[in-house]
Amino acid sequence: MSFLAEFETLPWESLLRRARTASRAAVRESMDRGSLTLADFAHLISPAAGECLEELARRSHTLTVRRFGRVIRLFAPLYLSNECVNICRYCGFSRNNPILRVTLTLEEVLQEARALKAQGFRNILLVAGEHPRFVSPAYLRDCVARVHGEVPSVSLEVGPLTVEEYRPLVAAGAEGLVVYQETYDRAVYAEMHVAGPKRDFAWRLETPERAYAAGFRRLGIGALYGLADWRFEALAVAAHAAYLLRHCWKAFLTISLPRLRPCAGEFQPLTHMSDRELVQLVCAFRLMFPDVGLVLSTRESPKLRDGLIPLGITLMSAGSHTEPGGYTGAGRDHVHQTVRGRIVEAGASEWAASGTPPGPGATEQFAIADTRSAAEVARRIAALGYEPVWKDWDAALGGLPESEPDDGTPASTTSTRTAPGTETAACSCGRATGF
Repeated sequence: MSFLAEFETLPWESLLRRARTASRAAVRESMDRGSLTLADFAHLISPAAGECLEELARRSHTLTVRRFGRVIRLFAPLYLSNECVNICRYCGFSRNNPILRVTLTLEEVLQEARALKAQGFRNILLVAGEHPRFVSPAYLRDCVARVHGEVPSVSLEVGPLTVEEYRPLVAAGAEGLVVYQETYDRAVYAEMHVAGPKRDFAWRLETPERAYAAGFRRLGIGALYGLADWRFEALAVAAHAAYLLRHCWKAFLTISLPRLRPCAGEFQPLTHMSDRELVQLVCAFRLMFPDVGLVLSTRESPKLRDGLIPLGITLMSAGSHTEPGGYTGAGRDHVHQTVRGRIVEAGASEWAASGTPPGPGATEQFAIADTRSAAEVARRIAALGYEPVWKDWDAALGGLPESEPDDGTPASTTSTRTAPGTETAACSCGRATGF
């Protein structure tokens, strides 16, 4: 049975009622269980559990250190293209937004990858809008192969594909596939996705299963908080994660917790999740899934990201750009606008033709909140008593080939060690009450 079939049969009304009305006694009972159920998870995201945030934070911290140590893995998104055939009301890349677009050439992708490698990254996430003309499976395969020649760990966040379309990407070196359902609320999903293949709720929901069948060894899921009731979304993500852990058990699973950010189109969130509620959700996911990676992006502020490090987060992006060519300016000489699949405005290529400096780059998908450089983030992680790790140790231990610096960079840059004197730094769980 696929997760779609299970999703349709889960007692959502009962679970939501628990998530909204659980007593403190029920919360305490769930926290004390050795193995949590979906009903227990509902208790942990309830308002009553929010009143026990200090205790949740302490337990989450202890469990995370026990399972993952004091380690934060760093990665960077590399945007290949902001072309898209979908009309999604909340996304800056939406087809109907009159933005500046570009699809990087393979050499430009390599240029961006080498810039990230020079910063220390050995773990890169390739991101692209969904547009078969500009972002074909063959193009993605070639991008993966080029980037994998520079760094050992390459993952993808692209439009859903078939099992047969995924397999060449895995063969080229892609090990991870990230796909967010965006919202698990069918009514809201239909309202948000106006046109394009992304309107197919079921096809997107079953994407992780197809990716697993194709051989991806890492699967990433999540909801975009700000579209529907955050407690319902969290319950649905938890149910999805539990299913994947049972049926796709050979793959490592990650859960991301992105909140809506300003973007082209000026979409305003439909619902609200406070910083304190986000902290609570991180702790609830950790208690529910002790061995699942929890991902935090640069959508959040530096202060909040720093505060969440001791509470359950295991992977973080850093120094991110959400537009193609954002790290080096690659692609600025062929930026354009696209209408119904046709390039209708030359954009920056006019500057190139006239011999003047390149004009503005492609439009970002959303505005980031943490604008610190990757090096600054790494130093802050170390100052908090954690180790910022740039490369995928699982890949190394699994016998996958690693790319070493070929430009004279010391090999030690593949992993930043904990700052001296911080090995026994105390947990900062108490700061959770400040949210």
